[in-house]
Amino acid sequence: MIPEAVVFDLGKVLLDFDYTIAARRIAQRCEASVDQTRLFIDQSPLLHRYECGEISTQEFFEEICRLTGFSGTADEFASFFGDIFSPIPIMIDLHAALRRAGVPTYIFSNTNDLAIRHVRERYPFFQNFQGYILSYEHGVMKPDPRIYQVVERVVGRTGSAIAYLDDKLENVEAGRARGWQVVHHDSPERSIESLGSMGLRVKL
Repeated sequence: MIPEAVVFDLGKVLLDFDYTIAARRIAQRCEASVDQTRLFIDQSPLLHRYECGEISTQEFFEEICRLTGFSGTADEFASFFGDIFSPIPIMIDLHAALRRAGVPTYIFSNTNDLAIRHVRERYPFFQNFQGYILSYEHGVMKPDPRIYQVVERVVGRTGSAIAYLDDKLENVEAGRARGWQVVHHDSPERSIESLGSMGLRVKL
């Protein structure tokens, strides 16, 4: 069947990101090196706890200060930590084309409050989705099946009515296990082609 809704991962699908950018900026204000700083913010156990909603933004900031000796303010840290993104224009255009075609679209992301605050402020396209399923708001991260259940509740659809794009294979496979039509995103061109093969052919 032709999918009735498209669910997008955010990082590496619609926005590229690089934690090294944040590590360099944070390291300028702390005792730790760039490499040491990155260990605490890039896919670390501390970041996992933050993106699962187990600790608040303030607690995350305080722990970074304790671990690295960061001497800046919370606002400075938020700016350094959040400003790691760059747009992937063709994928943003794809989303806009789906909207013009009347296809409901959703964001489904392992992420955190600081990142989402920054994205909301800097990238207008982010406002144009029907719904958002963000790990830190639900206390669980992909590929845990529980957050896929949340997606189905928010989207109001199940199985092959959902098309899902994600750059991580384990996340894609968790969607496939629920009967979703999935795209393992490795390039915009292939993702556009894959959606087209599902019947979602749009003009960019």
